[in-house]
Amino acid sequence: EKKEKKPQQSREKKPKNAPAAEDPNAPPGAKLEIIVGKITKVWEHPDSEKLFCEHIDIGEGEDRQIASGLRAFYKLADLENRMVCVLANLKGKGLGGFKSTGMVLCASNDAHDAVVFVDPPAGAQPGDKVVFEGIANTPASAAQVQKKKVLEACFPDLSVGEGGVATYQGAKFVVEGSGETCTAPGAEAGWHVS
Repeated sequence: EKKEKKPQQSREKKPKNAPAAEDPNAPPGAKLEIIVGKITKVWEHPDSEKLFCEHIDIGEGEDRQIASGLRAFYKLADLENRMVCVLANLKGKGLGGFKSTGMVLCASNDAHDAVVFVDPPAGAQPGDKVVFEGIANTPASAAQVQKKKVLEACFPDLSVGEGGVATYQGAKFVVEGSGETCTAPGAEAGWHVS
């Protein structure tokens, strides 16, 4: 009986990690986990002129703490109760003593002197998944995203396309199930998303 139980337990663990389901030919962007969130609380970082500290509801039951370097581009009131796209599978990182557990996605020009949010479509709810149209989404763990430098591999291919639509390798950011696109109002085609 013990021999039977051990293989059963290991079989149960494999689907959770799902390494076999990963497509080795999938682009790095398939490993990103982007989730719609709502900023529920925001304040200026006390020790940084660049950072906002935010609590963001991404449908996990407990808000994420995320720091964003947006103070040069937005006022505090612009962030309150704002819907955003959150890159959720990043390892927690201390930013000025504040542990940030994700990244709010924005678009910027080459000079990085103009920055705008990548907005989820109207009607999107916290916890909705954002995927790249036509690319199977198989998010990696935060540890794997860091170890394999997934984000660094994706940055050159994350941009704004026609009509302000956020794209990865030309594939639109869409809310899973609805097909509605995420946009960066005020951004021009060719701006970078990060």
